[in-house]
Amino acid sequence: MLYTAFIFGLISSFHCIGMCGPIAMMLPVERNNPAKKTKQILTYHLGRLTAYGSIGLLFGILGRGLFIAGYQQKLSIVIGVLMILVVIIPEKKLADYNFSKPIFKIISGIKSKLGKQFKNKSYSSLFTIGLLNGFLPCGMVYVALFGAIAMQSASLGIVYMLLFGLGTVPMMSAVVYMNAYLTLPVRNKIQKLIPYVAIIIAVLFILRGLGLGIPYVSPNNMSLFVQAEANCH
Repeated sequence: MLYTAFIFGLISSFHCIGMCGPIAMMLPVERNNPAKKTKQILTYHLGRLTAYGSIGLLFGILGRGLFIAGYQQKLSIVIGVLMILVVIIPEKKLADYNFSKPIFKIISGIKSKLGKQFKNKSYSSLFTIGLLNGFLPCGMVYVALFGAIAMQSASLGIVYMLLFGLGTVPMMSAVVYMNAYLTLPVRNKIQKLIPYVAIIIAVLFILRGLGLGIPYVSPNNMSLFVQAEANCH
C-alpha cells in the first residue's frame, strides 16, 4: 500500500498549487543562478519532507497502538471510508467544521514565523519555510495521514508520508520554474482527477481490510495479520 502514497502525492500536488503555490512562488531564491536556485528549492522541499515525516511518525504510532488493540482490519476499512467522506463532502462544508480551530493559535504562530523567513535567502531560512509549510493545515495531507495510520507502524507511517511528500515535489518545483505555463484551466482539468484517485486509494484500503483472499490487494485474514506483524518488527 506504500505505493499509493506517492501516486496520491503526485496527483494531489495540483491541489497544493492552489494552497501552497503562492509560498513556492515567493521563495527567496537566486533567480539568476540556476545551480544555487536548484539547491535552494531542494532545501525547501527537505523542510517539507521533514515535517511530513514527523507527523507520519506520530500517526504511525497511533496506528501501531490500534494494531496492538486488534483493530487492524477494521482500521483499514474505517480509513478507507474516511478518505471517501473527505473527498465527497464539499470543501466549504468541511470549513464549517474547521478541525484546526482548537490549534488556531499554533497555526497563527506558524504563519507569522513563516512570513519572517521570506526576508532571508539563507538555506536555513528556506528549510524553515518548508518545515513550517509542511505543518500548515491541508485537506490532502489529512487524507495522506489516514493512510499513515493504516500502516500500523511508526516506521512505515514515516515512509508513507515521505513518499506522499516526494510525490508533490515535481509539481511544487515546477511552480517555481514555470508558473506561467501552469494556467488556471490546466490546473482545473488535472485537479478534477484528485477525487477519483483518492477514492481508488480508499477502495484499496477497504478491500485490504475485508480480507477477501486477493493477493496483494485483499489478503485473507491470516495473511493480513502476518504482514502487519512483520511491519511492526
